[in-house]
Amino acid sequence: MPDLGVYEGACFLQLDRTATEVAALALPALVVDMDGTLVRSDTLYDAVVTLVGRDPGVLLHLPLWVSRGKVALKLAVADRCILDAEGLPYDDAVLEMIRKARAEGRQVALVSASDHRQVRAVADYLGLFDLAIGTGSPDTAGVNLAGPQKARFLAERYGAKGFDYIGDSQADLAVWAEARQAIVVRRSLTLQREAESQGLTLTPLGTGGRSLMPLLRAMRPHQWSKNLLILLPVMASHRLEMLGPALLAMLIFSLVASSVYLLNDLADLGTDRAHARKRHRPFASGTLSVTWGLTAVGVLIGTAAVLAFTLATLAFLKVLAFYFLATFAYSFWLKRKLLVDIIALAGLYTVRIFAGGAATGIVLSEWLLAFSMFLFFSLAAIKRQAELVDMQKSGRKSTPGRGYLTDDLPVLRAMAVASGQAAVLVFALYVNSPATVILYTHQEAMWLICFILFFWLSRMEMMTHRGLMNDDPIVFAMRDRTSLGCLVAVAGLVVLAGSGG
Repeated sequence: MPDLGVYEGACFLQLDRTATEVAALALPALVVDMDGTLVRSDTLYDAVVTLVGRDPGVLLHLPLWVSRGKVALKLAVADRCILDAEGLPYDDAVLEMIRKARAEGRQVALVSASDHRQVRAVADYLGLFDLAIGTGSPDTAGVNLAGPQKARFLAERYGAKGFDYIGDSQADLAVWAEARQAIVVRRSLTLQREAESQGLTLTPLGTGGRSLMPLLRAMRPHQWSKNLLILLPVMASHRLEMLGPALLAMLIFSLVASSVYLLNDLADLGTDRAHARKRHRPFASGTLSVTWGLTAVGVLIGTAAVLAFTLATLAFLKVLAFYFLATFAYSFWLKRKLLVDIIALAGLYTVRIFAGGAATGIVLSEWLLAFSMFLFFSLAAIKRQAELVDMQKSGRKSTPGRGYLTDDLPVLRAMAVASGQAAVLVFALYVNSPATVILYTHQEAMWLICFILFFWLSRMEMMTHRGLMNDDPIVFAMRDRTSLGCLVAVAGLVVLAGSGG
């Protein structure tokens, strides 16, 4: 049985050396970088966004931590957050190479610029390393263990060309220069050219470099269908001449919505990695870096702001600002509050209708707002209900990062059904009101819409109950043939009712 010794910043195995093990010492060690290599993401940035997700007030402290230097930043973040090693996105190709090296009897080391406590947590979880060292450990003398500092440390420990090194970025070029074999994961064309200019030959491991597809996935363009609600004031008032400004407002909201989806995924990084389905999202899986995500957020918001000013309506700018602040509050705080999250989600749906009115100058009907309030509360409750159904199927009692238990399902179902039926009642009262006389010459055709709403809302509830609601209800409806058929039928009835003078 090997004798295990551990000290702060490094762990190692002390073995009784047989003849085979002595021969293995002649083989070069395999040294593995952690961030972007063994772990597909950067644990420092992951920890920062996790901290901000827990407490947005951390943003006020970040400038001070950054001003003190990289080592001080890593120390401050690690003092407050060590990521759960079990949930990190590991690179399968790197793990396979590590296991192969161990089978050959080679020493395997995890050497990273990350804080030594995070490095040790990963090494302890995997149990594959003879040595694990990070920034802040006694062996690193307080330096940031990256680039030339890491190269110097490894050359002194293993000797020049006495180790193979797996890395992923330009910061590893100095280390590869000291290594016997330079192994790279997710090699980019830029990195390849830089290595060749320094006379280095990189051996690729696993798949190629990063692409823009994960970013597009994280932006969720399919969710833009929810912004069709912005067109509702134009359609309800029959003011088709205002369709142009409404479409521009829809584009602006889509850009802002994508920026919020990125922020939302960053805030949910830890909980998404613990979720059976959401762990495959770009940030959670490590296929999209935090830095790329934050850069994209800035570009999307900047573009949306420029387009918003072209509408030249102060009311729309106010609604857009409110939408962004409300969605930010929802992502980082409100969605963790019991029932508050459903009310907030329903409100975010309704804000889109206000945006349509503000962009076009159309005064919103009280009937439309009352109908929207009940309808969107029902759909928001259905969305949360769908998540609980997934949790119940997986055998878990509570939702990570939420305030619900799976035992709450009957209550959520009752709220969704009751609110949906109230929306149908409001629509029926609207059909029987004097307001419809102005817009429709055949009011009786509008009554049939009530039956379609009854059917559609009841079916949405049944689909959720059966575990088939795997997306936002509105997005689901845009992909569901039956829902689209209901939409076409409603549109046909509205045309049949005819517009009045």
